[in-house]
Amino acid sequence: MMRRLINVVVVLMIMGWTSLLLGPASALASDEEQWFVSFYAGQYTDTNLGEILTFDTEMEGSNVYVLSFGKELGVYKGLIGYEIEGQVAWHTGKQTHKEVNAAFTLRWLPFPWDRYLDTSLAFGNGLSYATSDPELEIRESNKDKTNQFLYYILVETAFVVPRYESWDLFVRIHHRSSVYGLMGGIETGSNFLGVGLRYRF
Repeated sequence: MMRRLINVVVVLMIMGWTSLLLGPASALASDEEQWFVSFYAGQYTDTNLGEILTFDTEMEGSNVYVLSFGKELGVYKGLIGYEIEGQVAWHTGKQTHKEVNAAFTLRWLPFPWDRYLDTSLAFGNGLSYATSDPELEIRESNKDKTNQFLYYILVETAFVVPRYESWDLFVRIHHRSSVYGLMGGIETGSNFLGVGLRYRF
């Protein structure tokens, strides 16, 4: 399940970059560009990405607090938004390191119920750097170790706050992964399930 999800996300990213580079300039609505800042808090879950997405998850007493800053680059044909985002994260509980992440995100915009509750679904990919080896990743590792540099994935569902269109309420999966050993020759990762607010300006 997780391998399939990563493959789908990678394909979406490739399609997004291809559309951005090869598509007509008019497809990107420059007047839609906006900056945003967000904050979310998450709790560690000792389950994989696929299990979280199917609501089969168990939480543990370790938390992450994330402040992010980013920009919407544009919208392709009214369907897919393009964003870049940088993050600084603080961990408490079973691990106490800090984390810096950068991601390029594709956001699916149209849903049939948007007139009632404006909804979007986002997939982001990038890199994550931890200031020390995360203890929970060491525990989950097949070699009892991890890397400070890992692959980063975000999966998010966001809802525009009614009557306050500059604000989003979102639920996000915050995922670090070695991509089945591609990064450092080890298999490990971590997942946090969080909720947050985003302000666009």
